[in-house]
Amino acid sequence: MQELLKKHETKLRFGIIGGINTALDFGLLFVFSSLFGIPRGFANMLSTSISFIFSFFANKRYTFKSSSKENVVREMVLFTVVTLFGLWVIQGLIIHFLTPVIINLGTTEELALLASKLIATVASLIWNYLLYSRVVFKHKN
Repeated sequence: MQELLKKHETKLRFGIIGGINTALDFGLLFVFSSLFGIPRGFANMLSTSISFIFSFFANKRYTFKSSSKENVVREMVLFTVVTLFGLWVIQGLIIHFLTPVIINLGTTEELALLASKLIATVASLIWNYLLYSRVVFKHKN
């Protein structure tokens, strides 16, 4: 069991950071909108921006253990490009093409959208992990 954990420890840390990041985003959205009365759209921009910055540094330090100080700007630019491509292109394409297919299976539009979004999220998480580990936070040998 320990050997299995050791083999997949980076993936496990990626999942933990993803969970914390999601909770942070949702929590901040709630605090900003419900407790501070900030309009939802702006509250969402704030919560996702803070979560994005947290995600970069947590993945850099904890998940991929990148200690590079001279490449922070490069890593941040690549992180942004990889993340936004996953969110806007990969998820967008999957939702666009998969939602009608799921609707044709006899579900409601709402359920089809949620199912498509779930599949698209898994696809973008795989995309993010692969590119973060191989491009963004790649260790120099």
